[in-house]
Amino acid sequence: MSHLKQSCFRVEGATMALKEGAAAATCGGMFACVNDAKADVHNCCLTFEHIVNDSQTNAGHSEQHTQRMPNIKVFSGSSHPDLSQKVVERLGINLGKAVLKKFSNQETSVEIGESVRGEDVYIIQSGCGEVNDNLMELLIMINACKIASAARVTAVIPCFPYARQDKKDKASLQSRAPISAKLVSNMLTVAGADHIITMDLHASQIQGFFDIPVDNLYAEPAVLKWIKENIPNWRDCVIVSPDAGGAKRVTSIADRLNVDFALIHKERKKANEVASMVLVGDVTKRTAILVDDMADTCGTICHAAQKLKEAGAAQVYAILTHGIFSGPALTRINNAFFEALVVTNTIPQENNMKGCPKIQCIDISMILAEAIRRTHNGESVSYLFSHVPM
Repeated sequence: MSHLKQSCFRVEGATMALKEGAAAATCGGMFACVNDAKADVHNCCLTFEHIVNDSQTNAGHSEQHTQRMPNIKVFSGSSHPDLSQKVVERLGINLGKAVLKKFSNQETSVEIGESVRGEDVYIIQSGCGEVNDNLMELLIMINACKIASAARVTAVIPCFPYARQDKKDKASLQSRAPISAKLVSNMLTVAGADHIITMDLHASQIQGFFDIPVDNLYAEPAVLKWIKENIPNWRDCVIVSPDAGGAKRVTSIADRLNVDFALIHKERKKANEVASMVLVGDVTKRTAILVDDMADTCGTICHAAQKLKEAGAAQVYAILTHGIFSGPALTRINNAFFEALVVTNTIPQENNMKGCPKIQCIDISMILAEAIRRTHNGESVSYLFSHVPM
């Protein structure tokens, strides 16, 4: 600051010299005096500007080095604390303090342990494990932050709960079924959420259930990266959708890899049971890569692997965004014709990987962290639709 003040004094002194020189000069020497004074003013202004620029540059480098993100708080729910920790480590901040517990009657208790007044709050809670308890916990955490005067509350939900209940089926027995995904969206909004960040919604129209902004991120860039790094002959592979609903997802990946795609049409008689499958496409002596957004009991994905093997596929891989793996899923995977079954960590996979060596995991914490950073700074998140943050 002392350098800035001295520069200001020099500018002021030169200006006074300009005025005095102009008044005292004779007609013949006036212009020379004025020009000299102008030069002094110009030089002083350049010195002043140089000092200001240096100060701003040093401040920018210092802020970038420390990775400070003012006015932001990130809290973790009970569903996936490991993912939350990876996200905040990526952001260079600490997790917010919150006490999450249950009363003796199993009601959820939430206590936010630090001030969130005027803060940009992000709550990370995935729709997995004890889904209903975790959803209720998320709603209470959102409301607790909202009534504590948080400036904005964003729910980061890597795996959106009840996403498969997004419409009424044509079957007569389902004519009175609820649209539970819409109900969940209403509950999140009423609780006080201002913004939703999620990944690979089972049905993209769920975004339209909300009256608040929803950013639906995609695991596709991370999937492409894994394929190129782990499948040697990926240029001759076939990307396969295990059902008609995933055709758009599969064709997008196939186009970006510049490879062929195939489709398996399934007829389902009951939930989690597939009656028959028909393969549309040629996989003979080629590597087949099944791609889907989620797998629960893994009946569909394992039957699809068997169908591909019967059709002459040399190798079969499966890549999923959300690996729920309930019921007999792990047993089915172990007995299926998979070289590897790859999932992201939108849902905890540590125990599943111990029980099934075929399961491999793609870390998506950097995608969530970058989405949070860009949202906090008012930047576009569309970059993440086609790139994996480094």
